[in-house]
Amino acid sequence: MPLDSEFQKAVEKLKQSTVSDSKVLLELYSLYKQGLEGEVKGPRPGIFDPKGRAKYDARSLRRGLSQTQAKEKYIALVDKLLTR
Repeated sequence: MPLDSEFQKAVEKLKQSTVSDSKVLLELYSLYKQGLEGEVKGPRPGIFDPKGRAKYDARSLRRGLSQTQAKEKYIALVDKLLTR
């Protein structure tokens, strides 16, 4: 199965789940965005935007990871979470 369709399946599976751990959600978010958009761009959000800042920081940890690698890691993490 092509990577993009596998990635989309993982996205849909995750939408139907009830993952609530904020660290896991940030990891999933960063892999998802890296897989779709690539490297994070723009300035880091200010101190008055803690949610945006956390998302930015999570994404910045993915610098250097290719979009293909990010999609593969996302799929693997979703599979791991949903097979517990």
